[in-house]
Amino acid sequence: MEIRYITSSDDRAAISRIYEESWKYAYQGIVPQEYLDSISEGRWASHIEQEDRKNLVMVEDGRMIGTSGFGRARMAEMGGFGEIISLYLLPEYMGKGYGRLLLRAAVGECKKMGFDKVFLWVLEENQNARRFYEKYGFMQTERYLFSDIGGRELKEVQYCNPNAFYQ
Repeated sequence: MEIRYITSSDDRAAISRIYEESWKYAYQGIVPQEYLDSISEGRWASHIEQEDRKNLVMVEDGRMIGTSGFGRARMAEMGGFGEIISLYLLPEYMGKGYGRLLLRAAVGECKKMGFDKVFLWVLEENQNARRFYEKYGFMQTERYLFSDIGGRELKEVQYCNPNAFYQ
């Protein structure tokens, strides 16, 4: 298993597939099913690389199985923080320790960028993700966002890890 930065030769459709399959699996019962069913192949391919965002990919036996986007906090009031913008695995790799490795790598890269504090957003109803982040030292804050996804207003809760997770 290898975790590395995405390169120009990486297949963007394969990376997008990680997002697509993860969304369809992890957000069942949270995001309207009609919306999940409408997620097209390659949906995220053109959005993977964005200014001020870095991206890791996790590769197992030549297959891309996970990805994480991170960088400087996108919100001005969170200045001085790194932000984990996304962390997704193919469903068959969830619950097997791969997420921990990918999270550790993303937080470690934020540390290399000069951020000692890291935060992220999680859909309030995504109990699996919330337990995962809490297990690795992230704590819920009092900050919330509301997003309309597929015609349903969903609450996102902020999690922050002000302590070192880099061991």
